[in-house]
Amino acid sequence: MSAGTLKNLLKDFKKFNNKNLIVGFDNNDDASVYKISDDVAVIESVDFFPPIVDDPYIYGQIAVANSISDIYAMGGTPTTALNILCIKSDINEDVIREILKGGFNKAYEAEITIAGGHTINGDELLYGLSVSGIVNPKKILSNSSAKVGDKLILTKKLGIGIITTALKGGLVSKTLEDEICNQMSTLNKYSFDIAKKYKINSLTDVTGFSLLGHSYEMAKGSKVCINIYSNNLIYFNDAINFSDMGLIPAGNKRNKEFTDGNVKINDKITQSIIDICYSPETSGGLLISIDKNDATNCINEMKKNKIDASIVGEVVEYNNTYVNLI
Repeated sequence: MSAGTLKNLLKDFKKFNNKNLIVGFDNNDDASVYKISDDVAVIESVDFFPPIVDDPYIYGQIAVANSISDIYAMGGTPTTALNILCIKSDINEDVIREILKGGFNKAYEAEITIAGGHTINGDELLYGLSVSGIVNPKKILSNSSAKVGDKLILTKKLGIGIITTALKGGLVSKTLEDEICNQMSTLNKYSFDIAKKYKINSLTDVTGFSLLGHSYEMAKGSKVCINIYSNNLIYFNDAINFSDMGLIPAGNKRNKEFTDGNVKINDKITQSIIDICYSPETSGGLLISIDKNDATNCINEMKKNKIDASIVGEVVEYNNTYVNLI
């Protein structure tokens, strides 16, 4: 569902106010945070989706990498997880085993334990995790604490939603498919481990709501404006061609509706770049609002570690719009 639809669905619900719930869904943050003590808080998140690639092992890897990402996006360390699996009756056990094996191996790489889960039968194959992590309450990184003057670092390429739409039509080469699968299955742990050495003010991951959707949430929550510089964006070049062919996922329209009236786009920017900026990302990168004095050193360290990253924007004073695509 789109962010706007979710907001309307949850409107006016009676909610029990728990003083230990430090972060709920009020600011559309990436996960909830519950304070246990002055030094320990628990982060909780959940995510699952249908297959976006044919290989069951890689699907399991992508689903788990995507599910764990929200813990890093809150500044935390993932600890345990529970499997969520919906199985179609016509899928054989060897395929299911490969999905779970991919998930378990990716969890092992992240140094977390899958401690159980729940499985049901249904009309569509679905897989993901409910993930728990820990964080010091004083070191939580929300998506609503960006500071004017910050630089914005993006740690993975854009355009996954467009390319996976083309993949469904059989238009993607094996080389490109391998490339996007490698990115989607890469843990955000590695970019976060570098970024946390520096002064991060705000953090989120770029997933279903797109770069512009997540930038809007960060800007609105922080009461600032975010400038995104189109010339600095990192994306799969083939996404341009597929966009020009009209291979646009349905999520693009929902993301545009969600940000309607709050994103200003320069007239000189091509439609294909706009489409990429609204494209829903699966297991996308981190969007890091970092102190301007640390941005260059952080980005250089990431590049030395072969992380696709770029300084894609900056935070400025609010001036009648939350996001400018320049």
